[in-house]
Parts: sequence; structure tokens; C-alpha cells
Amino acid sequence: NSWIYKMDPRMKIILTGIMIAICFILPSLISVVVALLLFIIMILTTGIPFMKFIKGLKPIVYLVLFTFVLQVIYTKDGNYITTLDFSFNFYTMLMIIGILVLYVLTKKFIPLKMIYLLLIISSIFVVQYFFHFDFLFELNYHLKIYQGGLEKGAFVFFRVILMIMITSLLTFSTSNMDINNGLASVMSPLKVIHFPVGMLSMMISLTLRFIPTLISETKKIMNAQASRGVDFNEGHLKDKVTQIISLLIPMFVISFKKAEDLSNAMIARGYEIDAPRSQYDLLKLKAMDYIALVIMIILLALSIWYRIIV
Repeated sequence: NSWIYKMDPRMKIILTGIMIAICFILPSLISVVVALLLFIIMILTTGIPFMKFIKGLKPIVYLVLFTFVLQVIYTKDGNYITTLDFSFNFYTMLMIIGILVLYVLTKKFIPLKMIYLLLIISSIFVVQYFFHFDFLFELNYHLKIYQGGLEKGAFVFFRVILMIMITSLLTFSTSNMDINNGLASVMSPLKVIHFPVGMLSMMISLTLRFIPTLISETKKIMNAQASRGVDFNEGHLKDKVTQIISLLIPMFVISFKKAEDLSNAMIARGYEIDAPRSQYDLLKLKAMDYIALVIMIILLALSIWYRIIV
């Protein structure tokens, strides 16, 4: 019943594009953090559980953290802050191996596996930093931390998170059919250059529709193979490759079978790719849509102005 669900899908797609453009325009870390805080406040007014957005960040959190570390290591701009001394020797290597073995043995009992893995990685860095034993061999590494590296890493970190949350807001508050109709309407001017707007929007709609179906089929196959003794969480690398192949082959077969059934069903209902199509639910802009567009244009103008003066 919140305002985000009542907005026109065309306007939500346009506003999503404007907000992503603002993310790329913002020049500094402070501006990106302020934009993220404002967006979080907006999320709280939509009635959508905030944890849904946090869970949506799980697939990219490791990539973002890896990018942050690279920025800190290779960016030498700004003021010098400190130097971190890391050492690799016989005892630290044993400790690291022990930590990894502990993670492998205990991860199945931990509900928040992502946070647990981050703690394990942090503990490895702590072991390397604090424990220094000169025995058999000693390899030292000195990492110099600069203010510019921290700021640039944090800037990339928060900007990627903000963009993912913006796109998540669109998919959480809009049905697949509304996204399909909205995209077809927004891209309709491209018909002048004979761009296949209808085909592209239908492909996107079918893709979004069948992602949950394929996930459900994957779970069924995994449960069927688990009942036959296959364990996808254990085993050596060779065993895991074999398990993945045994999962992918039936998934490809099911995907092609469903695609063929869908094609036959669409042909039976008289679907033609380039034929003009009507809609049962006609899209109509409301006052709320125009107000949101004006606010977003003002924010875009302020972002451009801030980028120019900074």
C-alpha cells in the first residue's frame, strides 16, 4: 500500500536510470555517503523490509571488498597514514592452515556464512600482522596506507552498493509484467530506427519470469541427487566438478524443454514477434509520478552543479 507500488512502471524505470546517472556524477566520498543515507531513508518510507536489500548485496559483497583492498594497496595519493607489516613464516602458516581447517569444519553449523567468512579472513590478517616468529624462513611485506587509497576504495565500495540497492528497489516494487510493459513504452521511440522493442521487452520479461522456475528445478534436482548420496557441500575438487556437471546437464535439458513448450504455447495463442500489441492494463501517469520526476531532476541538477564546483 506504500507510494512506491502505486507509481507508474515507466516512471520508475526512468527514475532508476536518473539515480544511477547521479551515482556516476557524484565526485567525492562524502557526496556518495550522503546519497546513500538519503536513499536508505527513502527505502524506509516504502514499507519494503530493509533486510531484503541487504540480502541482495550478498552476491557482490566479495567483489566489492576485493576492489576496496586493491584500491588501498595500489593507490598512493594523499597523506601517508601508516604502514602495516605482515610476515609469513612457519608458525604463521600453520596458524593460517589451522584457521582454514576450522572454517571448513564449522561452516555448516553457522547460519550467517557470509559474516563468518569475513571474520575468518580478518583473523588471517590479524595472525599475519601480530605474530612474528623467526623460524626456518621469514617473508616480510610492508603495506603503506595512504588517505587517497582509503577514500577511493570507500568511494567505489559505497557507489556500487548504492547502484545495486537502486536497481533492487525497482525489482522489489514492480512485477515482471509491469517491467515488461514499462520497458516497451520507454523504448518505443527506438521503433523509428526499426529497433525490435517488442522482442527485447518480451525476452527480458520471459527471462525474469523463468529465473525462479529454474531455481526451483535446480533445488529439485539437488534434492533428488542428495537422496542418492551426492553431497554438494563436501568432497575434493574433482568430485565437485563431477557434481556440478551432473547438475548442469539436466538443467540444460529442462531449460530447452521449457523453452520449446513456451514457444508452442505462444504460437498456439497467435503470438507474432513484430505484430502490434494491445494491453489489458493501460499505463497512466499520476500526480505522484510527476512530483517524483521533478524531485529527481532537481537532484540531478544539484549533482551536476556540485560536480562542476568541486
